[in-house]
Amino acid sequence: MAGKFELKTIANGKIMFNLKAGNGEIILSSQQYKSKRNALKGIESVRKNAAIDAQFETKTAANGEVYFVLKAKNSQVIGKSETYPTEAVLKKGVASVKNNAPEAKLVELEADK
Repeated sequence: MAGKFELKTIANGKIMFNLKAGNGEIILSSQQYKSKRNALKGIESVRKNAAIDAQFETKTAANGEVYFVLKAKNSQVIGKSETYPTEAVLKKGVASVKNNAPEAKLVELEADK
């Protein structure tokens, strides 16, 4: 099963997207955008930058777990993962983003209420 980008308007009126793996798990979440146009640009940036190892940066959460961010060429964060208990599991998350992002279809969801 292929991955997909789910684009939606959230309760505050802003737009965001999640990249989901073929199994339905969220593997990357975007920032909140003011416009659909900018969110779509964010998706295209994820597609381009997911293939570049140097664009992924590992971080440590307050609880000691690790997560990654995907950055654009200008160093702006375009997506963030969930937290993982170990770096080994985090690496599987990065691999999933790399495998799913380039060909993931776009699905527009109903707005949050």
